[in-house]
Amino acid sequence: MTDLVKQILVKPIQLADQVTKAADDAHSFKQECAELKSKTEKLAALLRQAARASNDLYERPTRRIIDDTEQVLDKALALVFKCRANGIMKRVFTIIPAAAFKKMSAHLGNSIGDVSWLLRVSASAGDRDDEYLGLPPIAANEPILGLIWEQIATLHTGSLENRSDAAASLVSLARDNDRYGKLIIEEGGVVPLLKLVKEGKLEGQENAARAIGLLSRDPESVEHMMHAGVCSVFAKILKEGHMKVQAMVAWAVSELVAHHPKCQDLFAQNNIIRLLVSHLAFETIQEHSKYAVTSNKPVSMSIHSVLMASNHPNHHDNSRPPALNNHQPNEDESQIPHPLSRQQPNQMHNVITNTMAARKVSKPHQPQANNANNSHQTNQVKSSKQDHHQQQQPHHHPQHISLAGGSIKGREFEDPATKDNMKAMAAKALWHLAKGNSAICRSITESRALLCFAVLLEKGPDEVRYNSAMALMEIAAVAEQDAELRRSAFKPNSPAAKAVFDQLLSIVEKADSDLLVPCVQAMGNLARTFRATETRIIGPLVRLLDEKEGDISREAAIALTKFACDENYLNVDHSKAIIDEGGAKHLVQLVYFSEQIVQIPALVLLSYIALNVPDSEALAQAEVLTVLEWASKQGYMMQDPIVDTLLPEAKGRLELYQSRGSRGFH
Repeated sequence: MTDLVKQILVKPIQLADQVTKAADDAHSFKQECAELKSKTEKLAALLRQAARASNDLYERPTRRIIDDTEQVLDKALALVFKCRANGIMKRVFTIIPAAAFKKMSAHLGNSIGDVSWLLRVSASAGDRDDEYLGLPPIAANEPILGLIWEQIATLHTGSLENRSDAAASLVSLARDNDRYGKLIIEEGGVVPLLKLVKEGKLEGQENAARAIGLLSRDPESVEHMMHAGVCSVFAKILKEGHMKVQAMVAWAVSELVAHHPKCQDLFAQNNIIRLLVSHLAFETIQEHSKYAVTSNKPVSMSIHSVLMASNHPNHHDNSRPPALNNHQPNEDESQIPHPLSRQQPNQMHNVITNTMAARKVSKPHQPQANNANNSHQTNQVKSSKQDHHQQQQPHHHPQHISLAGGSIKGREFEDPATKDNMKAMAAKALWHLAKGNSAICRSITESRALLCFAVLLEKGPDEVRYNSAMALMEIAAVAEQDAELRRSAFKPNSPAAKAVFDQLLSIVEKADSDLLVPCVQAMGNLARTFRATETRIIGPLVRLLDEKEGDISREAAIALTKFACDENYLNVDHSKAIIDEGGAKHLVQLVYFSEQIVQIPALVLLSYIALNVPDSEALAQAEVLTVLEWASKQGYMMQDPIVDTLLPEAKGRLELYQSRGSRGFH
């Protein structure tokens, strides 16, 4: 900035010298010109001091103040030139109002005040001595601008404590008013805030990260922060920072992505996904091999015993604990129970340990078990110190497994509230990063994140549970449109997917939680992953159709529609299941008596069911045909394009089958 300052100061210094010389040559208004000369000399001295300054001046106010000062000196030079007129005729035709000198003197005084303030605000913390800077005259009409300049200047040159206070002041300004946030960005506040995130003490880092999150009010602001390097700074903090700062950074990531989804991939490229999942997994599941950093104290266990257990699912010894209970290695012959076994008290732990073992041995370039040919054939386990060979009986192959979170020393000693907040913010960031992004969803689901979400849904604090449910909802929404993701992440035989399904179903069955809507939506989005035999899913969703809250009934109808619609290969089986659970009766009530926002989804679902199972006696008894005929005469319903297409076809199908005697059921 030093060279730039000198460059922009050249012209005003030259103008000041010209004003001083012209004032000496004045033939009229000599006293007034002398006063202007005095102020101009003082201003020139300040401008030269600025040019000589060893510390860089704060760029934004420097430009504005110097530009304004240059314009003032231009006008002063023009005024003084008029006073050089010689001879009676020239004086007669050179009219100078008496007030012009008074006005120009005031302008020069303001310029002196502006440049003086600029020098003080740009001084180092030691030179400034905590003096009250006040407002520069240039900011008289917009005092908040002067305050913002002062806080940003402090971020550049203040002590760490003062920089923390300045960041807190910017937090207050950004929170109060969107326009103030815009000014903070325009006046260059992002770069020093990011620097404080990297270099500050705990409180300063938190304040700066919070300010960054609050400044992300629109895509343009987020783009500015992306160009300033926010991704790399945040990645560094999530990898090495204090957990309180990491939680604030994770929150800021969620804000940035929420206001500008296009930055999702930039965060992903900076390993933010990996780091967030690592935080989610810390003390949630006990091993996180894909993302863990090697620990100095590895935990050993028998991989082969896990393989034997998974290959002999019917040979459990329930009198003995699972091999991974209490995080301790067990005997070589220890076996892992089936992950969803209802007889096991610690079901989620079994899911986790089983999946860890399965993932460990299914990595690329390692032999995998082929249970189709021989259920007793074991996997080939390759040790770093032993040749791999196929075993027919259990044999000990010690392996080292890194604990999640081992990369950040001491975080296990954080207080529980901080750990919970870290998980909540990590889940929130992953929720927004996953939204509409197949690549990121694939990265999340290929890690242990699904297991983490399942565990946290079961026993996490309220905010952690909610953010986990929202993350699962967004991943499921992407999986609905992405068949490859759906097949890889939500395979029916995947223990992690089963754990997620069980937790979603548990919440839907209880139907008394703030998590209900996202969990219902997730179940609907995953409708095509459920087999026809998975009948336990339909009943709880059908019961929600009878909810007093309209938004719950609406979401249940939309979710069930995804089971019954043409895109679902098992739509007929699911439609029969909906009827068997009493869905027709509830849907008739919703179509007749609900508000329009519920009526339309209920009518769409009822139409699909009528199309799929037109010969159903239950539909005849519920007088569904009468309902469809009534709906076809409601103009506002027929304005919906889906209803307009679907309803006539459903009514026709129902008439065809019920005309042969079904009406007799009425």
